[in-house]
Amino acid sequence: MRKQQGFTVIEIIIVIVFLGAATVVLLMQRANLASSQRDDQRKIAINAMYYSLEEVFYTKNGYYPTKIDSATLRSVDPDLFTDPNGVKIGDPKSNYRYDGENCDGDKCKAYTLRADLEHEDDYVKTNRTR
Repeated sequence: MRKQQGFTVIEIIIVIVFLGAATVVLLMQRANLASSQRDDQRKIAINAMYYSLEEVFYTKNGYYPTKIDSATLRSVDPDLFTDPNGVKIGDPKSNYRYDGENCDGDKCKAYTLRADLEHEDDYVKTNRTR
């Protein structure tokens, strides 16, 4: 009887297929984790804008602005007005949208603040007085 030395071709193919499948699963999980982190960044930004609108801007002025940016909401980190794709709020391609409602000139009575998320429905905040 001959003693077997090394691996057979079938054993090597099985190991290669297993490693390939494991690599695909890991890459998919990495992509899901990255998109979840971007969604979390979007929620943090929307919450910061929301609390600044409610606790700072509305408390001081008694109305909501027609648009928001770093000049309007000075209490929010200016970087938060840029979505994870690098697009600033107000740009049509931005993941963030602010819509002033029931406006009379520059003064609005209500608003909707929204972020487009990758893995969930839109993240929406509205003024407290609804």
